[in-house]
Amino acid sequence: MNILTQYFNTKHNTAPFSQIKNEDYLPAIKKGIEIAKTEIDAIVNNPDAPTFENTIVAMEFTGDVLDRASSIFFNLNSAETSDEMQKIAQEISPLLSEFGNDVRLNAALFAKIKAVYDQKDSLDLSAEQATLLDKKYKSFSRNGANLSEDKKSKLREIDMQLSKSSLQFGENVLAETQAFQLHITNEKELSGLPEGTIEAAHLLAKSQNKNGWIYTLDHPSYIPFLTYADNRELRKKMAIAFGSKGFQNNEFDNQDIVLKIAKLRFDRAQLLGYKTHAHYVLEERMAQTPEQVISFLNDLLAKAKPAAQKEFEELSAFAKKLDGIDQLEKWDGAYYSEKLKQQLFNLDDEILKPYFQLEKVLEGAFTIAERLYGITFKEIFDIDKYHEEVRTFEVKNKSNELVAIFYADFFPRKGKRNGAWMTSFKSQYVLNNKNERPHISNVCNFTRPTETKPSLLTFNEVTTLFHEFGHGLHGILADTVYPSLSGTSVFWDFVELPSQIMENWCYEAEALSLFAHHYQTNELIPMELVQKIKESASFQEGMATMRQLSFGLLDMGWHGQDPTAISDVKTFEIEQFSATQLYPEVKENAMSTAFSHIFQGGYSSGYYSYKWAEVLDADAFAYFQEKGIFNVEVATKFKDNVLSKGGTEHPMLLYKRFRGQEPKPDALLKRAGLIK
Repeated sequence: MNILTQYFNTKHNTAPFSQIKNEDYLPAIKKGIEIAKTEIDAIVNNPDAPTFENTIVAMEFTGDVLDRASSIFFNLNSAETSDEMQKIAQEISPLLSEFGNDVRLNAALFAKIKAVYDQKDSLDLSAEQATLLDKKYKSFSRNGANLSEDKKSKLREIDMQLSKSSLQFGENVLAETQAFQLHITNEKELSGLPEGTIEAAHLLAKSQNKNGWIYTLDHPSYIPFLTYADNRELRKKMAIAFGSKGFQNNEFDNQDIVLKIAKLRFDRAQLLGYKTHAHYVLEERMAQTPEQVISFLNDLLAKAKPAAQKEFEELSAFAKKLDGIDQLEKWDGAYYSEKLKQQLFNLDDEILKPYFQLEKVLEGAFTIAERLYGITFKEIFDIDKYHEEVRTFEVKNKSNELVAIFYADFFPRKGKRNGAWMTSFKSQYVLNNKNERPHISNVCNFTRPTETKPSLLTFNEVTTLFHEFGHGLHGILADTVYPSLSGTSVFWDFVELPSQIMENWCYEAEALSLFAHHYQTNELIPMELVQKIKESASFQEGMATMRQLSFGLLDMGWHGQDPTAISDVKTFEIEQFSATQLYPEVKENAMSTAFSHIFQGGYSSGYYSYKWAEVLDADAFAYFQEKGIFNVEVATKFKDNVLSKGGTEHPMLLYKRFRGQEPKPDALLKRAGLIK
């Protein structure tokens, strides 16, 4: 009996992780596909005339077993993978890709959906029902349902290759990340590094039965090294290793894979009648067209560039004066920025970290959610988890009803990919008059507790925790009827609004007073430090903006034109970065070969959305500031019109309902110090 194909007879129907074995996944996915196909056949063979209920709603609730099994598998493949799981992923991905195409290219099914779609104006549908119908129809028409048979089989072939290539891309990046270690045996080479990272590096060496200290390309190890290590040669070594992932002409090289993915995406878009992959993607985004995205990015670039160049000159002069550096290189940026920041603001992450104990920061995020949205988080110990370090919480409302289950997984380990993300194990939806509540997870990579210290966060990690928690709230507070419109199932350039707006509370004294207490003395963070955090928030914002814009423009470069003529990844990148480049080019490094957001994650033609959402979040938070950052009326409006609504209506409609107007970029430019 395969646990993954059964109803989970567990508390709140949570996933029974400890009972799932690796050998369960493939049979469960195959079984899930078989069940889903039977459910779809029943819709197609229904003799009654197609209606919204018997076709669109019936479609929406097919594939439950498959969805649960595949979400558990892919979530764990990111957070808790192994060689065996990666092999299984290579088998599962093509099956899912093929099944997806079997559904979308099913002519009889599409005919029924089209019959309902063609009479949509006479159906008297609610806004959510109308959106569902529109999305279902487009998921077919945008994926080849109107193509001839020979073109359909070409599309299947492209999709199969794409799913395999992006998996391979991710595995190569992970392999390259894990292959490099900087093993230090001379204590002098640790000069400048914070005690906490030295301790962590020593523990890692010890766990490998080695003397000394080991630094890796995992963010909690890599970022402090680049920021604090006095030894310029070692910083260079680390930076080049980090920047050359997938670009070393070895078995894990991603150059051909990048060219292949870009070309396949272009071919797919052309096959479907779109000019480029970006035209295809952006049809379903707030930004709508590549032209609009490029104009948005270039407009911000024009405003940020003078500030960025001035900041770069200041930083170069500072490094020259301090250490006689004639040419600032990429491995100098974080190091001298940190020193300059300390000089200007006397604000060092090491001074701040004792006030940001992970457990207290998490409690602070919970308290803020309670004050804004009236929900409470209580840790529970009677549901299963996939790793002993995961913490589990029940989220309840004021009436003590279950709102969600929340999983928190915070430390790096072998088999867990870098970065931070939110995901879900179960969506929210309403079925048979029962509001099924979601199971939401936040996964991050923060510094582990050591033998002498709890996990203490840098301020940057504090904002990361709040960011992912914002995505979490979007899932937790979901309140829609249909699972495919629930929670974070929104236009991609709207999905970062709930996450980015949460970061704003980290800069407010009133919010910090809830959780920023010294881990040893319980003393509240001094207000002058809070003031400095606020002042320093726009420190080098011009350079940071340029960096973000360079990634967005590179993404549009790969996807907003015909990539057929691109033969060399590095040459192409140099062209794309010409307008945003500040540092000298590093010949050993490439960005695209490890740009997982766009070649493995879902951000292709969408990287601009971080900046787009910053415009939204600055504008939205300005409203909170106007009325009070814990103003319940504004919070309720935000919850009712944004957080709970998912993708049930066009995001601009939802935003205007909350804000009373369209967003203006002024709040962002002001916050970034780019306009007065």
